Amino acid sequence: MINIYKLYLLKKFSKKIFLISAIFFSLVLIINLIEEATFLKNTDVKFFTPILLTILNGPSLLYEMFPFIFLISTQFFFIELFENKEIFTLRQFGLSNVKLLSFLSIISFLFGIFIIIIFYNFSAILKNEYLKVKNKYADDNKYLAVITKNGIWIRDISNKQKNTVIINADQIKDNYLINVSLTEFNEDFTVQKNVIAEKVDISDFNWILINAIITDSENQTVKLEKTFFKSTLNSQKINNLFSDLKSLNYFALQELKSNYESIGYSTNEINIQNHKIYSLPILLMLMTIISMIITINNKFKKNILINIIIGIFFSVIIYYITHFSNLLGENEKLPLILSVWLPVIVIFIICTIGVIKINEK
Repeated sequence: MINIYKLYLLKKFSKKIFLISAIFFSLVLIINLIEEATFLKNTDVKFFTPILLTILNGPSLLYEMFPFIFLISTQFFFIELFENKEIFTLRQFGLSNVKLLSFLSIISFLFGIFIIIIFYNFSAILKNEYLKVKNKYADDNKYLAVITKNGIWIRDISNKQKNTVIINADQIKDNYLINVSLTEFNEDFTVQKNVIAEKVDISDFNWILINAIITDSENQTVKLEKTFFKSTLNSQKINNLFSDLKSLNYFALQELKSNYESIGYSTNEINIQNHKIYSLPILLMLMTIISMIITINNKFKKNILINIIIGIFFSVIIYYITHFSNLLGENEKLPLILSVWLPVIVIFIICTIGVIKINEK
């Protein structure tokens, strides 16, 4: 009989998650559609382009909201149990608050596994397509940067001369490109200049080429200890070109990490993204627990509005804890990996305190 009730609870809890997810997804689509329409307002595009961009970007945005979706879904789940007095029936069949909490926690954890294996990779594929489409209309589309086992490749286009510059480097270390080959083409894609440099200081837009060998279009060669190259990119801008890791599925993320390591490029951001993925099932489980604690301890169980306000309040607090922790990591006040797990640890401590008393209710 208990197994039948567990199946019933599973269906009921799943329906709440899908319903709240659908509501959040609808809100995400509406808000994002406005943003995409604003972004494209000065471009000559067809009317369905903002819709396409919104659909492609929607799943990725929804993925970021799953912790709050599980918190609010759990609230509605328990509100309905209390309103229908099903909570008392469950207790008659031996399902105490702690047993019910354990059951829902396991379900939330399994949902989290499904989300990172299926939904995350699906959303990353769509995000990748989203960026491909959107970059056609972005000012930064003139930049192309990839990292492979053959080093870092960058395309830059001069604003004045409209020349295309292809840069290849073995490594990127701090503000320097190491073992650099720079080839400049005109609008007809004829080689104008080829430069080989030992290293290039890219901390500013005026690059400093050290120990450079320059060959012009007439095949004349000159060696210079130091020369300059005016670029539209600097180290900060180049790093930003590689920063959107949400567009990579898990396997592409690991391949990129391997490529980064092969050229000595920092893998910190990839490690952070990996740990964000790993922590999601645990975070969803903890959000379910804290939501149950809030609802069962709430004296206003019949007031849906108050419950929602409390849920939103805790969601905001958790969001700012996460944001603050990430800032500490970025500013190197905390180890980067700890900055990802610190909010999870804080929520775990809160849940542990709440679970101690929850079975007395």
